[in-house]
Amino acid sequence: MTKFTMFGKLTAHPGKREELVSLLLEASRNLDDIEGCELYIINESVDDPDVIWITELWRDAGAHADSLKNEDVLAVIQRAKPLIAGVEPVRLRPVGGKGLGV
Repeated sequence: MTKFTMFGKLTAHPGKREELVSLLLEASRNLDDIEGCELYIINESVDDPDVIWITELWRDAGAHADSLKNEDVLAVIQRAKPLIAGVEPVRLRPVGGKGLGV
């Protein structure tokens, strides 16, 4: 399997989580036009009022890398930067399970 999964922990500046979530939800609506993106879910932490987790599933790591060259994606990243205090990416290689279509 060549699929690529990524979990991203974004820590918003205090009081900025809702603004960041709104921006990410807006951006997620444009992902239909990004080839290779199979899943993109924005999650709010129940335990930390500043933390957002993003769950991503891509056709492969190359599709994810290519998405980061897209002008619309880069524009969202620039808009989001002032709202973000920290980023912790977790890159994974899925091996199976429900929803992978394998």
